[in-house]
Amino acid sequence: MEELGLVGSLAVVAIAAVVGGAAARALRLPTIIGYLAAGIVIGPNTPGPSGDIEEVQTVADLGVALLMFTLGVRFSVRELLKVRGIAFVAGVLGTLLLLGVGFVVGQGLGLSTEESVIAGMMTSISSTMVAFKLLEDRGLITGAAGKIAVAVALVQDLIVVVFIAAVPVIGGEGDGLAEEIGLAIVKAAGVLALVLIVGSFVIPRVLERFSRSRSRELFLLAVLALALGTASLSFEAGLSLAFGAFLAGLVVSESPYAQRTIAEVFPLREVFAVVFFVAIGMLVDPEALVDSPEIVAGIALIAIVGKMVTVSFSAVLFRFPTRAVVASSLALANMGEFSFVLATEAGREGLLGDAASEALLSAVLISMAASPLIFATHERVADLVGRLPGIGSLAAGEAHIDEDVRLVNHAVIVRYGPAGKEVARVLDARGFQYVIIDEDPGVLRELQDSGTPYIIGNPSLPSVLEQAAVERARILLLTIRDAALARAVALTARQMNPRLDIVAQGDVPGEAELVNAGVSEVVHGDFEAGMEFVRHTLHRFGLTNQEIQLIINRRRLDARG
Repeated sequence: MEELGLVGSLAVVAIAAVVGGAAARALRLPTIIGYLAAGIVIGPNTPGPSGDIEEVQTVADLGVALLMFTLGVRFSVRELLKVRGIAFVAGVLGTLLLLGVGFVVGQGLGLSTEESVIAGMMTSISSTMVAFKLLEDRGLITGAAGKIAVAVALVQDLIVVVFIAAVPVIGGEGDGLAEEIGLAIVKAAGVLALVLIVGSFVIPRVLERFSRSRSRELFLLAVLALALGTASLSFEAGLSLAFGAFLAGLVVSESPYAQRTIAEVFPLREVFAVVFFVAIGMLVDPEALVDSPEIVAGIALIAIVGKMVTVSFSAVLFRFPTRAVVASSLALANMGEFSFVLATEAGREGLLGDAASEALLSAVLISMAASPLIFATHERVADLVGRLPGIGSLAAGEAHIDEDVRLVNHAVIVRYGPAGKEVARVLDARGFQYVIIDEDPGVLRELQDSGTPYIIGNPSLPSVLEQAAVERARILLLTIRDAALARAVALTARQMNPRLDIVAQGDVPGEAELVNAGVSEVVHGDFEAGMEFVRHTLHRFGLTNQEIQLIINRRRLDARG
């Protein structure tokens, strides 16, 4: 494979990833664990075939850049500004607190002062890649949990720049730390201003030009040039590739081509993301787990528990709903890919011995591998926390309903997203009553000036549904993709109002579970879109409306089994 270079290394990575991912699925484990294990197997520290770790890492960086770019496309600057408070508390103060705790624990485990400082730095940084992948796979990335995670992770990425600048000073070979930090801040502000200002005027016009060319490959190349070019600019300015790629995505999010961009880049992103996880596994020496188990376990435990505490406390402080608090804190409960960068820089400066370096890198891997297993419990943990006296009351809901408004025979809309907004717009036009329930405090700014009755809180809690007068409602619309939450809301609402008509968004395979939970009608997004295509197609072929409706009704019955 050596003669093949990068192609040979990627062949080894692809084969190992397929085997590892398939084995993880067979064992009913998250595929991320299979990819990490595959990386260990083909790494330089284990016998057998291996790939060139430097070449694989280069491709893995591409996966990180594409992930951050597509996430940036799905957000907007306005949405991120809504969570700036938690970004400071959890991102800045929480990171510094964990640095101190990691230092103390490192000292207790026998590490030197310099090694303990590096351990604290590595402990305080979460894995952006792991956290976002976990939230995205569960459809939570654009909700309140995703906004918390994005805010904290982006701040941590910026703090890494300060950490890297501080490494030579810790080693006694550098000076002027304040100047280095100040320069890093100026560079970050400069890159941010350049990308947002220039990008806002130039990028939409460029994308429009390539879109009109009707060449899919040219449009894709233009998007990749934007993502990777901005990421490279960020890196050259001393920031991270991930930060620059995310900024590029934010620029595209303000253009009409956001959805097309995601559709084009998504398949590439998924492939290179797998390479990233395999590359992380290749960096770890399994012998460290045997040689220094106390350091590996201690540092990993501090990172996991510390992130849970700091992120949860910060999110509760800003009155985010329980489910979002739990999901975001568990997704960020790990050590990050930049921990490897810190370990490499510290090794170059002679701050980390070989044994300490391998132990800390193994702790990073353990925390990443444990993260999917920990995150899988977020729904049960959220339900448990929601029942606790005092803590659970924080999610009881904050109602914004005029005193002279009595909700009767109204609609209750859960989540003020695209579907919820469409329903609300039609109900407004017809003069029908409705109330919005959303877990995201960000909807406050959209609704507080409109006079629309709304409640911020967990819709599965009886107290929240009582405030929405669900016992007097005509219909409950669950415009959410979280199937577990939809079932929980339906069960509670059905008990409170047995005659209530409940409509939920879901997939065909999961319809039975929703119906058993009390849902009256399930709307299948992709399926219904397909039926609209069928309707228009058959109409063009000359069929009558009655014939078309008969065919569609029969197809719906067949799909439901």
